[in-house]
Amino acid sequence: MQWVLIYWNMNRLGFFLLIATVFLLIDIYVYQAVRVVSRSLSDNGQRIVTFIYWGITVVSLVTYIVMQLIPPDSVGRVTRSMIWAAILIPYFSKFFAVLVLLLDDIFRLLRWIVSLFYRPDVREAVDNTAQKVIPAAKAIPRSEFLMKTALIAGTVPLVGFTYGILSGAHDYRIRRVKLPLKNLPSGFDGMKIAQISDIHSGSFFNKTAVKGGVEMLMREKPDVAFFTGDLVNNTADEVKNYIDIFNKVKAPLGVYSTLGNHDYGNYYQWPSLQAKQQNLNNLIAAHKEMGWDILLDENRILSAGGDKIAVLGVQNLGFGPAALKRGNLAKAYQGTKDYPVKLLLSHDPTHWDAEVRPQYPDIDVQFSGHTHGAQFGVEIAGVQWSPCQYFYRQWAGLYQEGEQRLYVNRGYGYIGYPGRVGILPEITIFELQKA
Repeated sequence: MQWVLIYWNMNRLGFFLLIATVFLLIDIYVYQAVRVVSRSLSDNGQRIVTFIYWGITVVSLVTYIVMQLIPPDSVGRVTRSMIWAAILIPYFSKFFAVLVLLLDDIFRLLRWIVSLFYRPDVREAVDNTAQKVIPAAKAIPRSEFLMKTALIAGTVPLVGFTYGILSGAHDYRIRRVKLPLKNLPSGFDGMKIAQISDIHSGSFFNKTAVKGGVEMLMREKPDVAFFTGDLVNNTADEVKNYIDIFNKVKAPLGVYSTLGNHDYGNYYQWPSLQAKQQNLNNLIAAHKEMGWDILLDENRILSAGGDKIAVLGVQNLGFGPAALKRGNLAKAYQGTKDYPVKLLLSHDPTHWDAEVRPQYPDIDVQFSGHTHGAQFGVEIAGVQWSPCQYFYRQWAGLYQEGEQRLYVNRGYGYIGYPGRVGILPEITIFELQKA
């Protein structure tokens, strides 16, 4: 067994050294552009640029290797996430520079091939008026132009993703949505619902900003509040330092929550199944400690002005590739058939097309999250784009089919990349209206 572990660790080290080598080759390739663009500087200026470039490279590569070798728990979650961001974002940005540099090399190759068969004369421009020959105007060499373009192509995502961490991660936005429902009882006409989703408390690095988002929500004075899953990334202890913030989410008709795919601890290496189940129990207990009524394939009946509607909540039900299926909508639906309006909390929006619409046409609205809008995209002047749309049919905002609606919240937190670019964290305020 010991030899197996030694062999596995050697292969693991070899793999990470290979990745580090690839990173180094990227740095060497991009340095060609840095050298060309900086050649207009003085000798000292060029030396300073070279020292800074390779100094950052050495620190990045050494940090990458060290992060692979040290135990995962030796560095705090947030610190580890920030270190990875500091390593990977520059290399992701350099990838775009590499694409432009490859274009330059392709041009060079084509010019070399052409030169083997055709050598044009030196071009000259003739001033017919003065009858004298003037050398052709000197233009910037194409290679230098592409080198500058390459550096710009690498700088733009670097700046953008850095800004997404410093500003976008906690730039909470309130989105207001009207929900006209034809069977809505008069007692609920004008009722205000607040929704947040995908808190991912294990990723937070600015507790003050997180608290500010909750204060924004509470200033809206919702009648009822929904949380649609993913309170943590993996383990229940991630939320421990934020219970005193999220327990401030209150509403007269209650705060209702459910579980998301990350809440089950499926992406974490547990020592035993018992430890994994205990973690889930602890997470459910955290919901209750915050005063949230967690719905595990259950329903609750809301009353207002003598009228009643149903709120259903299911455990995670995803229907994409390798999606987690833990919920039971039939169980949550039991006893609600005769209520005029039914509101469903279901973390994964794929549940809507897969089961809710075809089998439960009397569920009026499904509230979901899960996608985060990929934490990257464009939402400007009616233009909405994100790479998320190539993976999810419904990925952000309100959708309607017939009389049924789905709302996909863009998420309160973040995971993986500790920031947001274009797709900002969301607090949704709904107003129920009698259609």
